[in-house]
Order: sequence, then C-alpha cells, then structure tokens
Amino acid sequence: MGRYIFAVQSNPAEGLEQEYNDWYSNQHLNDVLALPGVLGARRLALADQQIMPTPHNFKYFCLYEIELDNLQTFIDALMARAGTERMPINKAMGNSLPVFWKVM
Repeated sequence: MGRYIFAVQSNPAEGLEQEYNDWYSNQHLNDVLALPGVLGARRLALADQQIMPTPHNFKYFCLYEIELDNLQTFIDALMARAGTERMPINKAMGNSLPVFWKVM
C-alpha cells in the first residue's frame, strides 16, 4: 500500500469567507473523508505572523492522509464525485491548488 498526502490550498470567494468555512468544515471534509483510502484530514489557516514574507497566495490549507494501492483510483473517485450530490461544490469556494505528495 502507498501512503499519500493530498494537500489543498484554497481561498474563499470574495465576501463569502464565513460561508466557505462553514461549508468546508461541516460538509466538504466529510465528503472527502468518505472516499475509499482517506484516513484523516486537518484544516489549517495561514498565521498572521511569519518569519519572513511568504509568497503564499492562499489563506487556507487542508491535508488529507490517504493509504491505498493505486493513487489513480482515488483521483478517479474524487473527480467522479466532485460537483455531484455526493460532493457538492459551494459557490463560496474560490480558487484552489490540489497537490498529491507521496509519503517517504
């Protein structure tokens, strides 16, 4: 079995931060956690204080721990559900950058 981190950086749509956080924490996390292979998730927000200026354009970050034999199977299941009743996308979702990392 392979272990992966699915890391998603994101921002809410302009003026919809409260709705975005409510949707992400109370619905979207559960929708992703329902996918086969997902072991857990953690949401983070960029801290106001940093050691040096950061080039990050994203305020929010979510890490999903995944364990499975074939990462493409997870990607296919995620894409098949995205935007459906099994994983609705809220209008409060702004831009995002999803990236997979292999655990060494």
